[in-house]
Amino acid sequence: MNLTMSAAPAHVPVLLEETIEALNVQPGGRYIDCTIGPGGHAAAILENSSPGGQLLGIDADPQAIKMARVRLDAYGDSVLLVNQNFANLKSICTKHGFSPVHGILFDLGLSSVQLEKNNRGFSFRHDSLLDMRLSPRQEVTADIIVNSSPENQLARLIKDYGEERHSHQIARHIVRQRPITTSLQLAQTVEQAVGGRRGRIHPATRTFQALRIAVNHELENLKSALEQAVDLLGFGGRLVIISYHSLEDRIAKQFMHQQASGEAATLSLINKKVITPSLAEVHYNPRSRSAKLRAAERISMPKENNGG
Repeated sequence: MNLTMSAAPAHVPVLLEETIEALNVQPGGRYIDCTIGPGGHAAAILENSSPGGQLLGIDADPQAIKMARVRLDAYGDSVLLVNQNFANLKSICTKHGFSPVHGILFDLGLSSVQLEKNNRGFSFRHDSLLDMRLSPRQEVTADIIVNSSPENQLARLIKDYGEERHSHQIARHIVRQRPITTSLQLAQTVEQAVGGRRGRIHPATRTFQALRIAVNHELENLKSALEQAVDLLGFGGRLVIISYHSLEDRIAKQFMHQQASGEAATLSLINKKVITPSLAEVHYNPRSRSAKLRAAERISMPKENNGG
């Protein structure tokens, strides 16, 4: 397996070797990277599907598309990049005649570039405006949710999407401190609400996660995209999902198990147990520590594609 990477950017793709193996990347294959980001996984897919491989890269973030275009420039016409949300997966493939395919990848985490080098408020490591939109075409920002939501609604959002047990305390403090317009303001407010730093993660981590999920409709979009993905896979095609928190992983696990059950099963599970990063990977890329990879293979013929 050839995993030689071109000039390395700051972003390090998670579970790279495991992803290529799970996708069963073959020369001449057609693949979709639904969250192309800076293009790390995509570059490895293209390398290993050469000669003749093709890749459709999708991302809601226009900055990610720009980075991927630079990273993958050497692959020329083998790459098609589309700046849309993967919730539109099937219509994107229909428009570009890109189906059936041999593999589809969802890497659901934010890239290090999005976390560290943007001014959209995804991270509290740097002070920036509370935006959190992946796409500037979206109307609702984290600022609007934080400063306009009733306290009970805010508490429920933080609990449901952040799995935060202090959600009511946090919502109460946010309402008292409003307006809150920057990421550091919000992080400090959450820290005050729970009585300071405790545990190995910053007390604001789950609140930031909840807001990002709400702003971008991440869970709803994932459920929709997974349903669409199955019909785009040819016979023997692989679906690979890398998730970073329990809400995403639960959706991935339930979807794959449902599709792999009963007489009408469309998928067969490849890895019975979830795949996680090695200790070595976590050491050189600490962001990978929460990653979980699940993979499945298409076992029945797509209704519309009639081939694979």
